[in-house]
Amino acid sequence: MLVNWLRQSKTASGILTVLRLYLSYVWLTAGWHKLSSGDFDASGFLKGAIANPVKGPDGAVVFGWYVDFLKHVALPNAHIFNTIIPLGEFLVGLGLLLGCLTTAAMFFGLLMNFSYLFAGTISSNPLDILLGVIILFAGANAGRVGLDGWIKPFIRKTVLKRKVKGNNQTVKDNQSVIDNKPVNLN
Repeated sequence: MLVNWLRQSKTASGILTVLRLYLSYVWLTAGWHKLSSGDFDASGFLKGAIANPVKGPDGAVVFGWYVDFLKHVALPNAHIFNTIIPLGEFLVGLGLLLGCLTTAAMFFGLLMNFSYLFAGTISSNPLDILLGVIILFAGANAGRVGLDGWIKPFIRKTVLKRKVKGNNQTVKDNQSVIDNKPVNLN
């Protein structure tokens, strides 16, 4: 019931727009600060997360697989992460601000939030995750007041159109193919 309201209500769309704009501010400022300073270096953070991993009550490392990822992939390639982290933060913020590919932007924002949590950084991540999950559950309604209202129909018309193999019939996104003929699923 709540998910249906989030996905369909115009009132929910207005509330989601406010949440989306708040999160866009959080992501844009974090990314812009790192991009504009020009001296962002993730290697110190990565070394700290490797040296002090998240531990359970028994003292055992909880996310050993993530520590291995940081040690063997992220730290040796810190120069790449020094670019993709600030750029990713900025692009997530921009997508949320413009309401452009909102659910994709929020998915990648949540991915970064969880990456920070796996590394042991709490900060504002729990609140950002809570609001992000609400936006993600809302789907297209979260970007109704934004560019998604124009972009998603365009994508459905152009990108999601496909040709039936063997003849030139167009298959729409609400159709399936049976015996090489489009069949309406509605």
